Amino acid sequence: MTIVSIREAKNRLTALARQVENGETIVVTRNGRPVFDLVPHQPRKGLRWEAIDAFKAKHGITTIAPFVAEDFDDPLPDDFLLRPLPPDA
Repeated sequence: MTIVSIREAKNRLTALARQVENGETIVVTRNGRPVFDLVPHQPRKGLRWEAIDAFKAKHGITTIAPFVAEDFDDPLPDDFLLRPLPPDA
């Protein structure tokens, strides 16, 4: 792992990019404190559907849709926020 100042990184960006392409991580600092890392690019891989299916089978999950009550979007009573909480809450 190479550590360089932000000024040095600005002046040597092409050389640092070559190091990163070879798998090295570069830590860029400002006033001696790490600010960011230059790391090799990793393309996003997306969801692994087979892993999701295996997890669902292992835990007996048949659907991933959450339960929504029939009255979910019904209007609330006018005094809803004015009621005291139940004693067990």
